[in-house]
Amino acid sequence: MTLSRRRSSCFYFAAFLPLVLLWSTLVSLSASPVAIADDVRVMSFNIRYGTASDGENHWERRKEFVAETIAAYDPDLLGTQETLEFQKQFLEQRMPDYTSVGVGRDDGSDKGEMTALFFKTKRFELRDEGHFWLSETPGKAGSKSWDSSLPRISSWVRLKDRQSNSPREILFINTHFDHRGQQARDESAALVLRKIDELGADCDVVLTGDFNSSVTSVPYRTLFADAAESSRLVDTFAVARPKETKGDTTISRFLGDQFAGPRIDWIATRGNRKILDAQIDRTAKEGRAPSDHYPVTARLQRDGK
Repeated sequence: MTLSRRRSSCFYFAAFLPLVLLWSTLVSLSASPVAIADDVRVMSFNIRYGTASDGENHWERRKEFVAETIAAYDPDLLGTQETLEFQKQFLEQRMPDYTSVGVGRDDGSDKGEMTALFFKTKRFELRDEGHFWLSETPGKAGSKSWDSSLPRISSWVRLKDRQSNSPREILFINTHFDHRGQQARDESAALVLRKIDELGADCDVVLTGDFNSSVTSVPYRTLFADAAESSRLVDTFAVARPKETKGDTTISRFLGDQFAGPRIDWIATRGNRKILDAQIDRTAKEGRAPSDHYPVTARLQRDGK
């Protein structure tokens, strides 16, 4: 081959190389699972009420760490527990890309702890929202029943996912069961299940919360085992990590290396969602966790049905 022909070949190769690379990129993208756009990252986080006398673990000393922990996971849906109004306002300031929904459990306004939930504003369209109390009169603000030590509340939203082609909305509920009353916890689980059927029978469901119950408890069986198949929820952690051996407690006591103890913080789902992953986030700085509970996370994907 002459030198001029070699130069000509090199010229044509260089000219067409960008087109070849573009074509290969398009082929690669078309082969990628379309459902990747539908992945939903969920976090449940008991942030510990901000007026507690926690000494070196007081809210003012750890609030930035709480915000950093949330930002590091970058959840699409976040359910918080024990959130007071000033804590909710702090998170709203640190999380400007989210919409928040939450009211105080004492008066249905700003008094008492909230089960404040957050969702990404650009991704989700808010279709409906509300709250109910874990009592025999769930529509009455501040109500409590059974052997509950305090009023307990759930907050919920119905969302349309703008990144999904599915017409199904997401019902996202965040709750916190009583820490003392066993009957209250048992009845609360049954109530939450009824409310899910009432509010979102046609929805994919995401339930987050601090249930103050172990995985051998009546509330756990009510939500995940004993209910009719059409109402039954799925424990994301149990599916993603069925053989967890190191320990799966979600109670940190503000320490980053706690493993022994019950798993009382759960993320549950129902509907056409595949569980891609679930974790207990033991993020720590110098051995200290951002709260007395570890946040728990799950990544969900539509299964195409």
